[in-house]
Formats: sequence, C-alpha cells, structure tokens
Amino acid sequence: QSETSDKSSAESDSETEVEQVSVYRKLLATLKTSPESESEEEQDESESEEAGESETEMDSEGSQETGEAGGSEEDKNDVLDQQEATDTAEQTLAQEQADGGDTSCDLSHGVIEEFTDVKHETEFSLETNFMEEESGDCNADKRESTSSQAFSEDPFKQHMDKELEEKEVEKMSTLPKTSSQSKWPRLGQLTFSSTLEKRKTLKADKEVDVKQLYLHKPLESTWPKVNKQFLSSANKPSDPSFTPLQRELFCIMNTYRDLFYPERNALTNGEEIRHAYCLHALNHVLKANAQVLSNNAKRRDQKPGTDNDDYRDQGLTRPKVLMIVPFRECALRIVHIFISLLEVNDKRKIDVSNKKRFKGEFGSDPEEKPPNLKRPEDYEAVFAGNIDDHFRIGVAILQKSMRLYAPFYSSDIIIASPLGMRTIIGAEGEKKRDFDFLSSIEILIIDQADIYLMQNWEHVLHLMKHINLLPRDSHGVDFSRVRMLNLNNWSKYYRQTLLFSALQDPQINSVFNKHCFNYVGQVAVRNVPLSGSISHVVVQLPHVFRRLEAENVTSVIDTRFQFFIDKVLPEYRDAIMSHTLIYVPSYFDYVRLRNYFKKEELNFTHICEYTKKAGVCRARRFFLKGEKQFLLFTERFHFYKRYTIKGIRNLIFYELPTYSHFYSEICNMMKATDNGVDATWTCTVLYSKYDAQKLAAVVGIDRTAQMLQSKKNVHLFVTGEN
Repeated sequence: QSETSDKSSAESDSETEVEQVSVYRKLLATLKTSPESESEEEQDESESEEAGESETEMDSEGSQETGEAGGSEEDKNDVLDQQEATDTAEQTLAQEQADGGDTSCDLSHGVIEEFTDVKHETEFSLETNFMEEESGDCNADKRESTSSQAFSEDPFKQHMDKELEEKEVEKMSTLPKTSSQSKWPRLGQLTFSSTLEKRKTLKADKEVDVKQLYLHKPLESTWPKVNKQFLSSANKPSDPSFTPLQRELFCIMNTYRDLFYPERNALTNGEEIRHAYCLHALNHVLKANAQVLSNNAKRRDQKPGTDNDDYRDQGLTRPKVLMIVPFRECALRIVHIFISLLEVNDKRKIDVSNKKRFKGEFGSDPEEKPPNLKRPEDYEAVFAGNIDDHFRIGVAILQKSMRLYAPFYSSDIIIASPLGMRTIIGAEGEKKRDFDFLSSIEILIIDQADIYLMQNWEHVLHLMKHINLLPRDSHGVDFSRVRMLNLNNWSKYYRQTLLFSALQDPQINSVFNKHCFNYVGQVAVRNVPLSGSISHVVVQLPHVFRRLEAENVTSVIDTRFQFFIDKVLPEYRDAIMSHTLIYVPSYFDYVRLRNYFKKEELNFTHICEYTKKAGVCRARRFFLKGEKQFLLFTERFHFYKRYTIKGIRNLIFYELPTYSHFYSEICNMMKATDNGVDATWTCTVLYSKYDAQKLAAVVGIDRTAQMLQSKKNVHLFVTGEN
C-alpha cells in the first residue's frame, strides 16, 4: 500500500505524512499530473501571457503545495549552504542528506506499510518440494545428469561447479587484470579483462541455435514467442529468436562474464535488452532450483548413513538474482516478461500469487497523465508508467508457480530500486537493518545506471559494499547443502554483474572496475562517439570551450570554481551580457555558486530540483523579462522537468552535461527567444582533461583529441550544423 501513500502525499496537508515523503519522491510526484502541471504547460506554450498565468498559478499553488515540508525546501538548502562541504568526502555526506535524508523515515514507513506474502511459505519452499511434481522436467533433468557431456558443457554447471584454489583467489585479490580488444559486428569495440590465465577470446556467434543455449524448459519454447515483437523479417531463418543485439549480449551473458553495456537507449533498444537479461536471469533460477529439487528427491531415496557431501547445491541464503531498476514501472515489466516466459501456451497458465495487489501497487492509471504535456520522446520513454523510486519486492519461482511479495529469505529474485535497497540495508548503528539476504547473490543486474546519477549514486555504492558478505545469522540453512564457494566467502568471485547504462561515466566505470571480481572476467563495450551532440545544435552560435588545469581529480571542483569566478564571470558582469543561463550539473556546485552570487549581490535567480513550482514560475518570468541577469539552473531539474527556458542569450556550461544530448537541447532553447539577435548569442563551456568522456560525447572523438593535447586554455569556436 506504500504506493497509495506516495501518490496522495503530493496533495496531502497532513504533516505526519509530509514528513515521511523524501525530497525525491516529492520531486517525482510533481511529474505525476495535477491541475497545476497542466496550467504550467499551458504557460510554457504561451509565454506572452506568462505573467498573468504565473501569478494565478502561484496563488493556486499556495493552497495546494505539499505543506510545510515543501515550503521549507529553500530553507533546507540554506542549511546546506552554511555547512557546505570543502572536500569530496563531506560533499558525499551532504549528498546523502540532500537526496536520501528521509531514509530513516522511509525505513520505518516501509516496515509499517510493506506487505509480505507469508501464506505460501510451504508451497514455495525449496527444502520440502521434489522434482517429481513436474515429471517432464524431472526426466529432462535426469537425462541431463546422466550425460556427462551435457553436464560439462552447460554454462551454468561450468560456472557454479568450478572449484577455485586459494592461490587463484589470492591472484584476483592482488594482481591487476590483463585485457584484450575485440570487435564484434553489432556491439562494436569490446574490452575483455581477466586476472586469471588468459582465456581464449570470445567470438561473436553469427547465428544461435536455441537448442544449443542450454535453456531450461519451458524457455526454449516460450522465448521465440515472447521475443517475437522485436524480430524483423530480415532475421535469418537459422536464427529466428534473437535480434542481432540480443544474440551478442546473450552470448556474453551465457558465459557468466561480467558485462558493461553503455549504449542502452530507452527509445530504441531498452526493451529488447530487458528481455535478454530476463531470459538469462530466469534460466539461471530455473536451473538452480531444478538442481535443488532433484537433489531433494535423491537424498530422500538414499540409504541412511550415506555421505551427503555430494549435494552441495545452494548458497547461504536463497536469493540468487538481484535486479536493480529505477522505477516501479520497470519492475512491472520485468515480472510480466517472467510470466510470459513461464507460460507455455494459453491453456497452461502459471499460478501467480498476489498478482492483483502487484498490478495495483506497481501499475499506473492511464488517465493520470493529461494529453497536452509536450516532452521529448526520450523523456516520455524514461518516465512512462509508475515512476515511484522507492520499492523492493521478492519473487519466488517454483516449477509452474510464481510468488510475488515473497519474504526475501524465501525469494529467488529480488527486484528493487537503489533507494528501496538503501532503506532496508540501513546504516551503521541503526537497529532495523538487514543485508544477509544479499550474501549469496549469483547474478546482479543494474539496469539504467545513468538514472541513479540523477537520483543518488551513493545508494548504489552502499549496495555494492553490502553484497556477498557472510551473513550474521544462519537463517535456518542446511550447511550440508551449501556450496564450498559460499562457505569460503568466495561468493563475490562467482557473482556475475550485468551493468546497463545510456552513457559512459567515471562513476559507473568505477563500480564495474572496482566492485566486480568475477573469476571468468569482464567484458565492456567501449565505442567512441564520432560526431558528438554538438552536430544537433540548430541555432547558429559560437561555442567557446575553455580549458582549466587541475592537478588531480579531487582538486577539479575547487579549480573549476576559482577559474569561473576569476576568468569567466567578470566577462559577464556587464549589463549588456544579460539573459545568461548557467547550467550546473552538480547540486553542490550550484549551492556554492548561489552562495557566491548572494554574497556578491549579483542580480540573479535560480532553479534547482528542490525549487517549488511557484519559485520556478517566478524565476522563469524574471529571466525572460530581463529583470534578473543570471539564471542558475541545475541538470537534475532539467532531467526531471525538461521545461523550455525562454529568453536565453548567453549560455555558460559550468561543467559538461552528464547526458550529451542535453548540450544540444539547452543550446536549442535559444531559438525560443523571439526577439533575440543571434549575432549576440554566446555559449561558453568549461572543461578539464578529466572530462574526456563527456567532451567526446559532445564534440566527437577527433576534436576531443586535439583539445586535450593542447596544454593551454583552448578557445575553440564551433558552429553547430543542422
């Protein structure tokens, strides 16, 4: 029922409820429609009447805004101002407070509201069920176990049955990885890396026979039907079930290597990628559970006194797959894919417990969204459906049944958001915290990783620090059935991590490089952008890229600030340089700049992700009319709202945008200025050598190489081409 309270919190006047709503859920709640958002859009479309509409909207919002909590956002920001961090560690802590400050409330809130299915415990227990209940699969499993060839070639068996030696584990802990390059037809440039002996380079399969993939029943027959929507008539008859992208991705997934794919696009390939990793996750769970159930039957039939050491087939806790996704809508789609993959035909439906509740809490009302909202297509794709970002749900799968809302220790798959994980993992010193259920995760899937940069990346790092640790309690496990790899605390060396993102980013790269220890190795897709998003700028204006020199990564923040106030800002202080928008990706840089502008008594206004609607309307109006010379504007606000800011004549990118297409979007906002003379428009970008990836995504790889070779501040004039 937590979703219900989430939705109502946007309009509620109850103080107690408002207190429990996190800053980000309030932010997301404003994306869900209300009369206010409709009038906001109308105002957006007809700026000439903006003054009147804004005043009306501000009046109406005064009575409907989210109570005292909403009204105190700017005060909260001012508290942050006074405690402003000077080094990275303090900034990180502050971000935890800014973005996840309500986690303790959320945790207690979650515990009170959270529903867990306890009725079906026996029915879905791995300990008390036997393979005989599914005679078809039982025979298949027996046939497979009698064939030593099948046993040795099944990637699941190969990966999980491999016994590492102490010296190999030591190697992985101490030695650097060796890497090799390869080019695949669809994925492009791949980097294979591993610490252990150099393995044979994986080659892309030109075609895949489903029967050779060792898919567990019924996936072999259901996958082609479920995936049909993505297949074109151009697909080869010999490969009727995978798109070229899926084939190459699944080829890597099925070898149990870690995978980083930074070209996921919600508009184009997002759903086909989701289907591919759901197939892999479900295949893994079905095989693992079939092995346990088969061994249950063998143990039951064996003679008393027989050595039981042959049946080590499970981890210290039951959850095997953890899927991290940003919104409830993503969890809904994943569960629907699982159900489709398990249903052989219309006559053989699977039993899904708590399905109605799940649809109610994770679905969305199609009438919620008014038709007149105009947003870019990629925005619509990312924010489709229920966009609540605080959830977690356990899923148990046993033969022909699925149990939603299973207790975590009785689940095979956990689907959660980073915030949902953060509030159950808790922090040091909290009484109610639990992360033992993460001890034996064998597949970790992090989808849409770029969105967590816009939510709170600290939650992802917090999760990575608590995964595959030895549990503090035994949770009733039968130690005679636990694999030696888990008892040795080597789970992390067997865990496969699949990381999907829309972009390359140092923070995402860091998780893949520093928190993934898979003994089979890693595969990262490393294609370089050739043109860059600057080619999509349709307004004619000079783009001046100004290089700042920083001694190291940690000093960049201070160096950039000093460079800006010493070299850049003085050029814009003159009244002739009015209508200057300063685009700031980091919230903490924004706070720092706002403090400085206040101290210097500059004529400015500001919009960030925490600004109330009335404040946004006011700031936009002041900026358009030229009553305020500067507008400080955060990237997160643009990510969550995508408003068109009218009246821009001068642009300053304080730092390159996280999403490269935001660069062209912001530049193209200038065409919304009716009375602007394009000859007076300017665009200035600050960058350092540590921004290579972001720079390449904006200007292309060739220009980036030239710009980074030069040691001086570079003024590069580029004219966007349509």
